[in-house]
Amino acid sequence: MRRDVFQAIADPVRRDIIALLAEQTMSINSIAEKFDISRPAISKHLKILEECDLISIHKQGRERYCLIKPKNLVPAFLWIDQYKILWEEKLDSFENYLNKLQSKTEQNE
Repeated sequence: MRRDVFQAIADPVRRDIIALLAEQTMSINSIAEKFDISRPAISKHLKILEECDLISIHKQGRERYCLIKPKNLVPAFLWIDQYKILWEEKLDSFENYLNKLQSKTEQNE
């Protein structure tokens, strides 16, 4: 099955794993300890992240370590970034509306 970065970040557990690995390289066991789900479930999430080329897994002694590949998150960032202006306009509009309501409330007091 061909997977992409959007499938990888669609799941909150995988987003949390990405956040952990953004801070440091971790062993699979260390990652699994951070979650209240089974070790096989974590392994499945890691496999998907690896298939999407967002992490690499390498063996060091008896442990397997996961290393993030942050540049492969760029397509998702670029897609999301194109909507930044739209979101900012909507939030600014909402803020202006709230300010007008507050002004009317203060005038009526």
